Amino acid sequence: MIISDLHIHGSYSRGCSKDLTIQNLEKYAKIKGVDLLGTGDFTHPKWFAHIKESLNEIGSSGIYETKTGQRFMLTTEVSLIFSQEGRGRRVHLVVLAKNTDVVGQINDVLGKKWRIDYDGRPIFGATAAEFADLMQGIDKDIELIPAHAWTPWFGIFGSMSGFDSLQECFGEKTKHIHAIETGMSSDPEMNWRISKLDSVNLVSFSDAHSFWPWRMGREATVFDTKLEYESILNAIRTGKGLNSTVEVDPGYGKYHFTGHRNCGICISPQESRKMKNICPKCGKPLTVGVLQRVEELADRPEGFVLKNAPAFRKLIPLSEIIAKILNAGIATKKVWEVYNRLIGEFGNEMNVLLNADEQKLKNLVGEKLCDLIIKNRFGRIKIKEGCDGEYGQLVI
Repeated sequence: MIISDLHIHGSYSRGCSKDLTIQNLEKYAKIKGVDLLGTGDFTHPKWFAHIKESLNEIGSSGIYETKTGQRFMLTTEVSLIFSQEGRGRRVHLVVLAKNTDVVGQINDVLGKKWRIDYDGRPIFGATAAEFADLMQGIDKDIELIPAHAWTPWFGIFGSMSGFDSLQECFGEKTKHIHAIETGMSSDPEMNWRISKLDSVNLVSFSDAHSFWPWRMGREATVFDTKLEYESILNAIRTGKGLNSTVEVDPGYGKYHFTGHRNCGICISPQESRKMKNICPKCGKPLTVGVLQRVEELADRPEGFVLKNAPAFRKLIPLSEIIAKILNAGIATKKVWEVYNRLIGEFGNEMNVLLNADEQKLKNLVGEKLCDLIIKNRFGRIKIKEGCDGEYGQLVI
């Protein structure tokens, strides 16, 4: 099994850690237990140069590795801002490429039309269909995945600028879209409620803006394939070899509920509809959350299970759990001390969360934290829902 996180960023992306390097990504991918990591941001000339000097391709597999064996795939995210059907649209896409030669061609084509050197996640004035056509013209094995598909501002189905279907967005190029990224504020169960999505596969990645283990790998996709670009691409396109996904509880995401952060309003879709999506405090429109948007498009009841769909697990990052138990900041020394004790015993965070023996956990960190780790393993941690750009909170 290959635990992968193929949507991350580098140090040249806006709002991202300036300490992001391949070396730091390598270090914390091993600590987290992520087997295959996206490089992120290959369109940025300086980051692409860093990728090429830090990684070597394993044969002609399309998989790259560091000197210590951490595996990477060439990935980036782009932002498309355009007008369609009389509305302003903003759609983010994850882009996968099979080798540095193809990336070089992508950057040459994009660089002739737009600037690519000012941000690791560049903005292009192309429609989604135009961009898909552009990429297919370069290489048929370039894959586009709509990123965090439901988030209000930049998701393909987002409430603020999104579409009601893949077809509406990509038109005749929809045939080149094989998967969507669920994003932190939705999970497969929510997506199963929309029958139009039965034809696409669901993947999950972190969209990490730093290398810390509470960001990297918090959402991941598990492949049961050979560790090569062709096999992973085939799994994304056909579903064969797409074993499962790791998701956070969608309530933990920043946009699950509808709300107004500045007014302290965070409400369910039912409450929002009663208020006609207007904030009761300031009178301005609420930011319509992912759950409400899913319900608007759903043609199946809550609880519907799609037959033969890949499995998924809901996991809250280990550091979040430790910080909650200790009532301490997530990056504090005492949280790291407990975290490192667990990693020292069990090897990496994914192993702690998924496999560590309960009695050994109890002996190592005590009953309270052990109990929470086991509850987390089975998706039994309660979450106070997030909204309008604020994460949800663990309820103990």
